Amino acid sequence: MSANFEAKKVVVEEIKEKINGAKSVILVHYERLTVKEVTDLRNNFRNAGCEYKVYKNTLVRKAFDELDVHGFDNDLNGATAFVFCPDETTGCSIIAKAVKETPVLADKIVPKSAYVSGAYVDAEGVKKLAAIPSREVLIAKMLGCLQSPIANLAFVLKAIADQKS
Repeated sequence: MSANFEAKKVVVEEIKEKINGAKSVILVHYERLTVKEVTDLRNNFRNAGCEYKVYKNTLVRKAFDELDVHGFDNDLNGATAFVFCPDETTGCSIIAKAVKETPVLADKIVPKSAYVSGAYVDAEGVKKLAAIPSREVLIAKMLGCLQSPIANLAFVLKAIADQKS
């Protein structure tokens, strides 16, 4: 076997490990990005614990096939970047935020689809995932809802105690 074939097998194994290690993998079409734009995106992803990587579509297709994951054949065409994320929503949110803050990116980076918790998600689903707050925000909201009645009760009891004094 040729050295090139062996190198490709190593890359396919690397991709499989990244897919298995991530809760979500987002496929993004990119076009005409400047070095600064790519660097900013990579930094945003890195700060959130995600990894932005560009692989050959054929190698990613091979990795998905070996993992018995199907449905991505139509999305693995053209310039495609891959974002490997430790949770379901962070990568989608970063892309949506980047496009919102820098409107020129709207045509340059477009989510194609995603592989989230073992399931295929289309481009519309990726947009919906971007609208979901992060896990930490949801937990903070839930704790606020749980704490509010108790705080209100304590305030009322204190007001009653102050009136009797």
